[in-house]
Amino acid sequence: MKVFKRVLALVAIAMLLLTMAACGPKDTLVVGITDFAPMDYQNEAGEWIGYDADLAKAFAETLGKEAEFVIIEWDNKIAELENGSIDCVWNGMTLTDEVKAGMSTSNPYLKNAQVVVMDKAEAAKYTTVESMKDLQFAVEKGSAGASAADANGLKKTEVLDQATALMEVKAGTSDAAIIDLLMAGAMIGEGTSYADLAFSVELTSEEYGIGFAKDSELTEKLNAFLKEAYEDGTMAELAKQYSISNENIIAQ
Repeated sequence: MKVFKRVLALVAIAMLLLTMAACGPKDTLVVGITDFAPMDYQNEAGEWIGYDADLAKAFAETLGKEAEFVIIEWDNKIAELENGSIDCVWNGMTLTDEVKAGMSTSNPYLKNAQVVVMDKAEAAKYTTVESMKDLQFAVEKGSAGASAADANGLKKTEVLDQATALMEVKAGTSDAAIIDLLMAGAMIGEGTSYADLAFSVELTSEEYGIGFAKDSELTEKLNAFLKEAYEDGTMAELAKQYSISNENIIAQ
């Protein structure tokens, strides 16, 4: 009987510990992303790496957490934060008016632009927006590239992400794509899977930021982290690792 009671006591303690763990703070920082080199992408082992991914891992560590990366539909990023399915959006996100109105955003940390990408054999023919009016552009739905197409009166087809936009151009199903300059620098040209593509016209100038839900207390902590990462050279080291120019880094 004593043994039986002891077993029951141990089971009760185990159940209590499980309940406390379930009710306690999360041990992960859930990061909403898309497949977007050189910011967030998977290596051969299936691990998420990249400029943003590595920074997110380091930030999560300062919180005593582990970064968990979740692919989202970019057009739904604000809703994903609002319903609590992710903790932040950290994916080369342009600080548009819509983003700043719908999230608690960090200080800007990288400069970027939206650029036109097309077959390099055709690029010399299209050096102005006006010359591209008859072209069909692939753009990521809900992205700064989609907004740039609208602002310049360009015909667009919306696709899942920027990687898909590049595939559309390579396959010939779109004449061109509008993607982030930082992605173009890493993904197209000699030595890449898109050696026949080139970027020409720069349509916008913009800045990247990280977003949390409106009531999040993490924004202030992240800004402090970014300041330290800038000052100790971490941001510059990652820029070198992922082929991003130091000129794109914004001082914190």
